[in-house]
Amino acid sequence: MGTFDVRPRLLLSAFLMNTSSHILGGQWRHPKAQQHRFNELQLWVDLAKQLEDAKFDNLFFADVVGLYGNHEGGWASMVRKGMQVPSHDPLVLLSALAATTSDIGLAMTSSVVQAAPFQFARQLSTLDHLSNGRVAWNIVTSVLENSHRNFGAAGLTAHDDRYDWAEEYVEATYKLWEGSWEDGAVLANKETGVFADPAKVNKIHHQGKRYSIEGPHLALPSPQRTPFLFQAGSSARGRQFAAEHAEATFLFAPHPEYVAKQVGKIRELEAAAGRAKGDVKVFAGLSFVVGSTEAEAKAKEADYDEYLDLDAIIAHIGGGIGIDLGGLDLDTPLGDVQTEGARGVLEAAIASVPGGKPTIGDLARYRAKAQQIVGTPEQIVDEIERWQDAGMDGLNIMNQVLPGSYTDFIDGILPELRARGLAQTEYAPGSLREKVFGRGARLEETHPAARFRGAFTEYSAANTEEALERAL
Repeated sequence: MGTFDVRPRLLLSAFLMNTSSHILGGQWRHPKAQQHRFNELQLWVDLAKQLEDAKFDNLFFADVVGLYGNHEGGWASMVRKGMQVPSHDPLVLLSALAATTSDIGLAMTSSVVQAAPFQFARQLSTLDHLSNGRVAWNIVTSVLENSHRNFGAAGLTAHDDRYDWAEEYVEATYKLWEGSWEDGAVLANKETGVFADPAKVNKIHHQGKRYSIEGPHLALPSPQRTPFLFQAGSSARGRQFAAEHAEATFLFAPHPEYVAKQVGKIRELEAAAGRAKGDVKVFAGLSFVVGSTEAEAKAKEADYDEYLDLDAIIAHIGGGIGIDLGGLDLDTPLGDVQTEGARGVLEAAIASVPGGKPTIGDLARYRAKAQQIVGTPEQIVDEIERWQDAGMDGLNIMNQVLPGSYTDFIDGILPELRARGLAQTEYAPGSLREKVFGRGARLEETHPAARFRGAFTEYSAANTEEALERAL
């Protein structure tokens, strides 16, 4: 083996969902696939241990809280295909995995739609305690209209309004996580009987457009206080939000050039927000088909292709952009699709497919294949390095089948990554934030959450030293 340039190691994440059919529709039907057992705890316990033994940085669970719109005139086909329905709660699952792992990060998606900030902050603090600081939150605003209707709305909130909502949501949680309990508040003194110093526990009195929260935070400050923060929006408003708030952003990237363009924008916004270069790690979603020879890899790809359901992928795409593409022939040019209100999104989808005038089938095949790298370990890692050169910090690895896709990655690709110094062989100590950044467990001072540290002592006028003396 030749010598390789010294490169930073890649962050490795397994892209999962507590459902039977995630990104690559239809693969649950493969004879070796086990994702149809997604409701069984043992499937996830075994996979989490396998990935932790391989020293993956984290498990990343996607989630939805509604149906992916209509397909073929209604939602029955979504149920028939198992297209992210049924889908179970990742927070509950990660609570179990916290007890059966020790180092791997536990990232979960939760929308601002689905839980009040006070309740969600309490849940994440609890899980961060139980996992010794390994929790991450992927902040989303829910693009699915059914998600919003499931939580009392009349329809889908406008795009930029959803990000305004997210801004208030994270501010409220930051106040609870960072400002409600001061350092040193917990005494747990058995002799005096004082568990916590009331002068250092503060109500937050948040008053905003959507939320009114008195506080204080009911949970003790956890190892990270604020969990590690992911964000997955790729719109201009989403990038702005990521640059200001996220510690990692996740891209569906069809090629390295797209990564380079997005990373350039993120780095500019990151600097404008007063954060240091690299404070936002960039993950790209990729899948892999590996063989000991190129011919073996191609044969395995052909085997997967037999079970790939292009119509399920079309349903996924259409649901995400709010257009029912069901019932149309795969040879229908995308330019002929008629829509009321999502034309710009559809035009962006058309532009993403190379080769002129793509059909619906072209779009589905491109979505399935553009982020899939096929070959020998050496060929695959050569390609991964191209993505890394474009600015990618980590891989969010999509699967065809569970657990086989990760077994193949671990046995086939990981040794080559390690031979080139691109993958860790041991975990660093501490919380997920410490493992990823090599610095403290808490958010850096340039993060917007830091401004709430010590910000609420004015609300503790009644919790004076005199009150503490009475308690003693």
